[in-house]
Amino acid sequence: MPGRIIITGGEGGLGQAIAGEFRVAGWEVAAPGRVDLDVASPGSVAAFFKDRETDLLVCNAGLTRDVPLVKLSEADWDAVLQTNLHGAARCAKAALRGMVKRRTGHVVFISSFSALHPPAGQAAYAAAKAGLIGLGKSLAREVGRAGVRINVVLPGFLETRMTTGVSPERRDEVLTEHTLGRFNTPGAVARFIRTLEEGLPHTSGQIFQLDSRVA
Repeated sequence: MPGRIIITGGEGGLGQAIAGEFRVAGWEVAAPGRVDLDVASPGSVAAFFKDRETDLLVCNAGLTRDVPLVKLSEADWDAVLQTNLHGAARCAKAALRGMVKRRTGHVVFISSFSALHPPAGQAAYAAAKAGLIGLGKSLAREVGRAGVRINVVLPGFLETRMTTGVSPERRDEVLTEHTLGRFNTPGAVARFIRTLEEGLPHTSGQIFQLDSRVA
């Protein structure tokens, strides 16, 4: 039965694809951008989730600052961790209160292949996305008895605004790592998340890598 979904980072390519997939299925969709929900701001998160319940939260907001660690400023390190990891934890904490009380709900964290196999120059991003895997597994144990599910999705390299800064050379290098010779797409990820929500009700605490790179 259609429910209510909140997608953080909702104005990005993946966020919009997820929003579209669930709207078509009849869900009530909230896909806020940073103006309406800045996950790096505790005040913004508290205000957005006040008196707002959701059946599915997709923690999708993210950013990168890809440079070697020795050249990475403290401010950029903090920005990456605040958005990708701390922000996801804040939103999950806010949503879980209602989910646990109602004894139903689902949180999906959007992590990255870089969490498991990071390239050079992605220390902050890889650390944050790896943190989401640990966060997801721990929360699955915490809230499972309340009937709440937690899963982590690794979409793979997607051709969205977030990856427009990737050089053609690096893009081709990444493509060669895919055994199928093609990238995943935001639409395919969105369909998977809907299947995970609607078709796999007994699945929790799992990590799903959706591209064709062999780990």
